[in-house]
Amino acid sequence: MPAVSFQAVSKTFDTPKGPFQALNQVHLDIEEGEFFGLLGPNGAGKTTLISILAGLARPSSGRVLVQGSDVQANFAEARRKLGVVPQELVFDPFFNVREALRIQSGYFGVKNNDAWIDELLHHLGLTDKANSNMRQLSGGMKRRVLVAQALVHKPPIIVLDEPTAGVDVELRQTLWQFIARLNKEGHTVLLTTHYLEEAEALCNRIAMLKTGQVVALAETSELLKAASGNVLQFKADVDLPPALARLARVTGRIVQLPAHDAREIEEHLSALRLAGVEVHDMEIRRPDLEDVFLQVMAGTSSSHPPPAPAAAAVEVPA
Repeated sequence: MPAVSFQAVSKTFDTPKGPFQALNQVHLDIEEGEFFGLLGPNGAGKTTLISILAGLARPSSGRVLVQGSDVQANFAEARRKLGVVPQELVFDPFFNVREALRIQSGYFGVKNNDAWIDELLHHLGLTDKANSNMRQLSGGMKRRVLVAQALVHKPPIIVLDEPTAGVDVELRQTLWQFIARLNKEGHTVLLTTHYLEEAEALCNRIAMLKTGQVVALAETSELLKAASGNVLQFKADVDLPPALARLARVTGRIVQLPAHDAREIEEHLSALRLAGVEVHDMEIRRPDLEDVFLQVMAGTSSSHPPPAPAAAAVEVPA
């Protein structure tokens, strides 16, 4: 039995401009003990899917099962099995950190939970903030408390919706060390993130959403193998010639150009020399998950799987 099963899930919202379909026939099973990544651009439907999983929204059609419990028909049972860290910073300003965690425990009928609360405070770097009012905490500290609240009832399935958005490096490292430990102990983890290096390092399997549909679904290693060509990466202090600028991904001084073979690499270098662009710290590397993601979203992936039936997600082969 899958830990989480999305079965033909669709969701349409009524808007002033007419119906908007946020999800379209999403089929997806997450197995017990997986560290699973759900990726997609803004507006792809990731948070809508998680809201349906958490029982905060109803699907227009289809259903979601959590370890066999329907999130609509058996909401309380399904919800007890989930620990959800939302994108938004939501907190009660009337309690300190320890009180907030005790109250959260009570929501799930968990008593005498102080030993586990102390462990959460320790692993999330909150021990010295245990008696601080929630209003006194920084945004990063509030994010840590949200994680602790999601884990306080020891759920078998942990759902992390952009958990490291806008937080410092220390929290990211602390959080991932702790979550990786819980995953090794058997907890299932579902992660959405825009930090694709995190997904590449942590997730065993990844699904990519685009306009509410699953457009890629495979083990992380298979997605990387299926990526085409190489990437020419270097630093430059001047603008690229227009022909290369259209192809490049530029972050500050760092330029990344797709190159399918040695001939195309030489063509890029020749164009740079002719344009008088001085290149520093050049390297040729295999595509990473960010490259794969951009290829899939642009519809330029080198993988051409056979047509799948309407009810099936597309698997990206090796």
